[in-house]
Amino acid sequence: MDAPEDPRSDGLLAGLTGAGAVGTFAEALGLRFTQVSPDVVTATWEAGPSLHQPFGIVHGGVHCTVVETLGSIASALWFGERGHVVGVSNQTDFYRAVSEGPLVSTATPLHRGRSQQVWVVETRDEQDRLVARGQLRTQNLPSTT
Repeated sequence: MDAPEDPRSDGLLAGLTGAGAVGTFAEALGLRFTQVSPDVVTATWEAGPSLHQPFGIVHGGVHCTVVETLGSIASALWFGERGHVVGVSNQTDFYRAVSEGPLVSTATPLHRGRSQQVWVVETRDEQDRLVARGQLRTQNLPSTT
Protein backbone atom coordinates (compact mmCIF):
# COMPACT_ATOMS: atom_id res chain seq x y z
CA MET A 1 0.00 0.00 0.00
CA ASP A 2 1.71 3.14 -1.13
CA ALA A 3 -0.45 6.09 -0.14
CA PRO A 4 -3.49 5.86 2.13
CA GLU A 5 -5.10 9.30 2.05
CA ASP A 6 -7.90 9.07 4.54
CA PRO A 7 -6.96 8.76 8.23
CA ARG A 8 -9.74 6.19 8.66
CA SER A 9 -8.15 3.99 5.99
CA ASP A 10 -5.13 2.80 7.99
CA GLY A 11 -6.98 0.37 10.27
CA LEU A 12 -9.37 -0.85 7.61
CA LEU A 13 -6.64 -1.27 5.04
CA ALA A 14 -4.52 -3.24 7.45
CA GLY A 15 -7.38 -5.72 7.64
CA LEU A 16 -8.12 -5.62 3.93
CA THR A 17 -4.69 -5.49 2.38
CA GLY A 18 -2.23 -6.73 4.96
CA ALA A 19 -0.06 -9.71 4.19
CA GLY A 20 -2.38 -12.51 3.17
CA ALA A 21 -5.55 -10.48 3.79
CA VAL A 22 -6.34 -9.59 0.18
CA GLY A 23 -4.68 -12.83 -0.84
CA THR A 24 -1.90 -13.77 -3.14
CA PHE A 25 -4.24 -13.65 -6.15
CA ALA A 26 -4.61 -9.85 -6.06
CA GLU A 27 -1.00 -9.47 -4.98
CA ALA A 28 0.12 -11.55 -7.98
CA LEU A 29 -1.44 -8.93 -10.24
CA GLY A 30 1.05 -6.41 -8.89
CA LEU A 31 -1.54 -3.84 -7.81
CA ARG A 32 0.15 -0.74 -6.35
CA PHE A 33 -2.32 1.55 -4.60
CA THR A 34 -1.69 5.23 -5.22
CA GLN A 35 -4.90 6.74 -3.83
CA VAL A 36 -7.06 5.15 -1.15
CA SER A 37 -10.06 6.86 0.42
CA PRO A 38 -13.79 6.29 0.97
CA ASP A 39 -14.41 8.33 -2.21
CA VAL A 40 -11.84 6.97 -4.67
CA VAL A 41 -9.37 4.10 -4.90
CA THR A 42 -6.67 4.11 -7.58
CA ALA A 43 -4.06 1.48 -8.34
CA THR A 44 -1.42 1.05 -11.00
CA TRP A 45 -0.43 -2.29 -12.47
CA GLU A 46 1.53 -3.71 -15.37
CA ALA A 47 0.14 -5.75 -18.26
CA GLY A 48 2.49 -8.56 -19.21
CA PRO A 49 2.79 -12.23 -20.18
CA SER A 50 1.96 -13.56 -16.71
CA LEU A 51 -1.55 -12.05 -17.04
CA HIS A 52 -2.22 -13.16 -20.65
CA GLN A 53 -4.86 -15.48 -21.99
CA PRO A 54 -3.84 -17.85 -24.86
CA PHE A 55 -4.05 -15.11 -27.51
CA GLY A 56 -1.47 -12.88 -25.84
CA ILE A 57 -3.67 -10.23 -24.26
CA VAL A 58 -4.61 -9.55 -20.63
CA HIS A 59 -7.17 -12.13 -19.50
CA GLY A 60 -10.67 -10.77 -18.87
CA GLY A 61 -10.65 -12.37 -15.44
CA VAL A 62 -7.74 -10.14 -14.48
CA HIS A 63 -9.83 -7.06 -15.30
CA CYS A 64 -12.72 -8.51 -13.26
CA THR A 65 -10.36 -9.10 -10.34
CA VAL A 66 -9.18 -5.48 -10.46
CA VAL A 67 -12.81 -4.29 -10.45
CA GLU A 68 -13.66 -6.55 -7.50
CA THR A 69 -10.56 -5.59 -5.53
CA LEU A 70 -10.74 -1.81 -5.93
CA GLY A 71 -14.53 -1.67 -5.58
CA SER A 72 -14.49 -3.85 -2.46
CA ILE A 73 -11.80 -1.79 -0.77
CA ALA A 74 -13.62 1.46 -1.60
CA SER A 75 -16.94 0.03 -0.36
CA ALA A 76 -15.42 -1.17 2.89
CA LEU A 77 -13.73 2.17 3.51
CA TRP A 78 -16.94 4.10 2.94
CA PHE A 79 -19.06 1.75 5.08
CA GLY A 80 -16.34 1.85 7.73
CA GLU A 81 -17.01 0.66 11.23
CA ARG A 82 -20.74 0.26 10.56
CA GLY A 83 -20.07 -3.33 9.43
CA HIS A 84 -18.76 -5.30 6.47
CA VAL A 85 -19.47 -5.38 2.75
CA VAL A 86 -19.65 -8.27 0.30
CA GLY A 87 -19.66 -8.20 -3.47
CA VAL A 88 -22.91 -9.42 -5.01
CA SER A 89 -22.46 -8.50 -8.69
CA ASN A 90 -19.44 -7.79 -10.90
CA GLN A 91 -20.07 -6.85 -14.52
CA THR A 92 -17.03 -5.89 -16.60
CA ASP A 93 -16.75 -4.74 -20.22
CA PHE A 94 -13.55 -4.87 -22.27
CA TYR A 95 -12.90 -2.07 -24.77
CA ARG A 96 -9.26 -2.31 -25.79
CA ALA A 97 -6.98 -5.34 -25.80
CA VAL A 98 -3.63 -4.81 -24.09
CA SER A 99 -0.58 -7.03 -23.98
CA GLU A 100 2.10 -4.93 -22.33
CA GLY A 101 2.49 -1.70 -20.43
CA PRO A 102 1.34 0.27 -17.43
CA LEU A 103 -2.34 0.50 -16.55
CA VAL A 104 -4.21 2.70 -14.07
CA SER A 105 -7.49 1.60 -12.52
CA THR A 106 -9.76 3.93 -10.56
CA ALA A 107 -12.88 3.14 -8.51
CA THR A 108 -15.48 5.88 -8.02
CA PRO A 109 -18.94 5.63 -6.44
CA LEU A 110 -22.09 5.53 -8.51
CA HIS A 111 -24.40 4.84 -5.56
CA ARG A 112 -23.79 4.56 -1.82
CA GLY A 113 -26.95 3.69 0.01
CA ARG A 114 -28.19 2.21 3.24
CA SER A 115 -28.10 -1.41 2.05
CA GLN A 116 -26.03 -1.42 -1.15
CA GLN A 117 -23.27 0.39 -2.99
CA VAL A 118 -22.32 0.51 -6.67
CA TRP A 119 -18.78 1.38 -7.73
CA VAL A 120 -17.49 1.98 -11.26
CA VAL A 121 -13.91 0.95 -11.96
CA GLU A 122 -12.21 2.19 -15.12
CA THR A 123 -8.85 0.94 -16.35
CA ARG A 124 -6.85 3.15 -18.72
CA ASP A 125 -3.59 2.67 -20.59
CA GLU A 126 -0.62 5.05 -20.69
CA GLN A 127 -2.33 7.07 -23.49
CA ASP A 128 -5.39 7.48 -21.19
CA ARG A 129 -7.49 5.23 -23.45
CA LEU A 130 -10.27 3.23 -21.81
CA VAL A 131 -9.25 -0.43 -21.66
CA ALA A 132 -11.96 -1.88 -19.41
CA ARG A 133 -14.85 -0.62 -17.32
CA GLY A 134 -16.58 -2.58 -14.61
CA GLN A 135 -19.33 -2.08 -12.12
CA LEU A 136 -19.30 -3.73 -8.71
CA ARG A 137 -22.39 -3.89 -6.52
CA THR A 138 -21.78 -4.61 -2.84
CA GLN A 139 -24.17 -5.42 -0.02
CA ASN A 140 -23.69 -3.49 3.24
CA LEU A 141 -23.85 -5.86 6.22
CA PRO A 142 -24.31 -3.80 9.40
CA SER A 143 -22.62 -5.01 12.58
CA THR A 144 -24.93 -6.51 15.12
CA THR A 145 -22.78 -5.52 18.09
